[in-house]
Amino acid sequence: MRRREVVLGLGAALALGRGSAAQQASKPVIGFMNSASPGPFAHLAAGFRKGLAEEGFVENRDIGIEWRWAEGRYDQLPALAEDLVRQKVSVLAATGGAMSGAAAKKATRAIPIVFVMGGDPVRLGLVESLNRPGPNITGITQLTVELGAKRLGLLHELLPQMRRVAVLLNPDFPDASPQLREIEAASARAGLVPVLATARTEADFGPAFATIEQEHVDALLIGADPFFNSRRDQLIALVDRLRMPTMYEFREFAEAGGLMSYGTDLADAYRLVGMYVGRVLKGAKPAELPVIQATKFELVINLNTAKALGLTIPPTLLARADEVIE
Repeated sequence: MRRREVVLGLGAALALGRGSAAQQASKPVIGFMNSASPGPFAHLAAGFRKGLAEEGFVENRDIGIEWRWAEGRYDQLPALAEDLVRQKVSVLAATGGAMSGAAAKKATRAIPIVFVMGGDPVRLGLVESLNRPGPNITGITQLTVELGAKRLGLLHELLPQMRRVAVLLNPDFPDASPQLREIEAASARAGLVPVLATARTEADFGPAFATIEQEHVDALLIGADPFFNSRRDQLIALVDRLRMPTMYEFREFAEAGGLMSYGTDLADAYRLVGMYVGRVLKGAKPAELPVIQATKFELVINLNTAKALGLTIPPTLLARADEVIE
């Protein structure tokens, strides 16, 4: 997406938001902001609504929701947060990674914030501790960033002959450097050579995959990043052209045709955000709501993709899979 299109889209969203907020002044209004795009994340928005419903709040009946999407442009998040603060929303749901939570925290110390992210919120300075997060902020952490070594290990188990592995990361994502350090350390222990490829925007996908092809790697590891998650169809299409065995972050990639994924249940994490937002609307204080750490991880293997690549999945790996797509 060109910068002009992003700016125009943001302006339209803000204009629409001002009108709808006024119309919904008679009921609590939730500000929902996300770093990615609404289309690929529609099922996550549904998970958010489900969590709200479990606490007794239904959109357009009990509450209004102001939706804001940065379309993968992380630099737009501060403006989205500031606009929602101006709308005087009752709660801010800052989703789509640590950048969203950080933008919300900078924008307000008064409005309650519930975030969802994949890294360590204490290390990134979002909260003071997991048990007592802060006066106006709490949320859910999925620890997806910390799973890079595990994903690499599963890929190596599938491909014991693997020696060179490409790693696709977004340098603009705050957790890109910690991911790279972890993957490099795990590669050294396993005798593997990591090859870095980077992409900040869709326009960078072509050059990044050209690098991957030129480096003659044996496999590819897609880094944890909300932007990549919202562009999974484009990434899978590029992987298919290279016929490259690839490990992804979430099950949505495997369901869309990716070979293998290992991570938390993302839709359920958004459900938990909805539940926490509902509890705040009922009067709970963020400081009294400990940060929830996701504990359920799932390995998903797409056998159809494996067959297309001419790969045989080891029985031990199949036995550990939480789901096998045939």
